[in-house]
Amino acid sequence: MGRKFCVGGNWKMNGDKASIAELCKTLSAGPLDPNTEVVVGCPAPYLSLARSSLPESIGVAAQNCYKVAKGAFTGEISPAMLKDLGLGWVILGHSERRAIFGETDELIAEKVAHALAEGLKVIACIGETLQEREAGQTEAVCFRQTKAIAAQVKDWTNVVIAYEPVWAIGTGKTATPEQAQEVHAALRKWFTENVSADVSNGIRIQYGGSVTAANCRELAAKPDIDGFLVGGASLKPEFIQIVNARQ
Repeated sequence: MGRKFCVGGNWKMNGDKASIAELCKTLSAGPLDPNTEVVVGCPAPYLSLARSSLPESIGVAAQNCYKVAKGAFTGEISPAMLKDLGLGWVILGHSERRAIFGETDELIAEKVAHALAEGLKVIACIGETLQEREAGQTEAVCFRQTKAIAAQVKDWTNVVIAYEPVWAIGTGKTATPEQAQEVHAALRKWFTENVSADVSNGIRIQYGGSVTAANCRELAAKPDIDGFLVGGASLKPEFIQIVNARQ
């Protein structure tokens, strides 16, 4: 059973009606590798526009959601609302949510569990800062973040893990294919030892951090890299080449 390659585009806080309509047109025209699952993370105000502008074969994800179904949580969005819009995915735990908005491992884990319970698929992000990498803490940080999620999740079918070294996000620095593969392999071993061999074999682990058309093929060739979570390049036509990295 091969793991289906999965490429996510995280548009972050970018775009307007005109540019998102244009982006959707480009993606719809493709051509996109039919053997790759594609999901785009769209800013909340444009989720309906993106969903109605893209073919069903392309998933649309919210970039965040909260851990309960409804209530007095001003400014938050619930998985139930996302489902109501016809969405199937959410991105949770992105390093920007952790670093800028102070989200803890525990909160992210609770969000993941609730989103799954409500029937969404989740791209759950983990990764270390440059300081942590230089201190030799890469595995410790990634395992800690994953362990928090594992404490809340029983069924991993609808979870994709995105390993994003924080020092490589939007900096133009990319982990070398070897560095990325090393962490992906370590994560898979962690799943074998702490969850199960079946989950370890089945779970898809994306790489994120300055992925471009120039480096995607070399990264995609690594055995434990099952796709990408792409930031800046997902707003450009080269995203199609990244989706097709395994062709």
